[in-house]
Amino acid sequence: MNDTRTTTQQLQQIARLWPDLHDALGDRTQHAWPPPQLRDYIAGLDRRDAEQAEYDRWQASALRALERSPEQLGVRPVPISLRVHDTMRTVEAALLDTADRLARAVQRPPQQPPAPARAAAAPTRAERLVWKDRARRIEAARRDACDPRRWQPQHDRTAIRAALWLSGRAAGAGGPFRPLSEAEEQHLARVAAGALARIESTLDLAENRRELTAEHPCPCGGTIEVYGGAGARPVARCKGCGALWSEGGVIAA
Repeated sequence: MNDTRTTTQQLQQIARLWPDLHDALGDRTQHAWPPPQLRDYIAGLDRRDAEQAEYDRWQASALRALERSPEQLGVRPVPISLRVHDTMRTVEAALLDTADRLARAVQRPPQQPPAPARAAAAPTRAERLVWKDRARRIEAARRDACDPRRWQPQHDRTAIRAALWLSGRAAGAGGPFRPLSEAEEQHLARVAAGALARIESTLDLAENRRELTAEHPCPCGGTIEVYGGAGARPVARCKGCGALWSEGGVIAA
């Protein structure tokens, strides 16, 4: 299915679903897609198009660069769901790396305060105005540097914070930023779509529908389609003869 949500909506949905991933960490029940009993039917499936492949490469690069430790996801009882843990670690790394890179490109540097000066008496009105203006510029520079809309790479490095900050950039929200270029918009869209798809797949929230490649046809020669997810039982169906397979085996032939 094509996701018609905007990049901003996808990033906000990531932030909303992140607590659900934390809750799912302690659940070791695997909801792999496709289920193990149907994997033989999709062994040769080309599972990613060019955009998904680029997102996967981006994830791997981000993981190598950040070298995030499992402890950064918080203290959790063991054993945990490795599948959920891997999703959280990978998505968080991709979001943080994307935020770091975009901030370097689009975020305006903080205003510079005036150079230090030795305090002196200001007996005249003109001198007092100079010192008042100096104090105003110092305070303006301080506020600009602490603007909560800024991405602060050394602070609050969480997936939720990164997703919400990136959603603001995708929406063109005001702040000390320039608008995203077309290339930056496209890249952010791929990262957001890939991250949300992985989260929704892990939480079994997304509907899945895939056709097998020609190397894995039905015995009748027809194309097999696997569909399910989002609470529905996964089923494989031949588009030629109509044979159906479920996790338990053949339903109809």
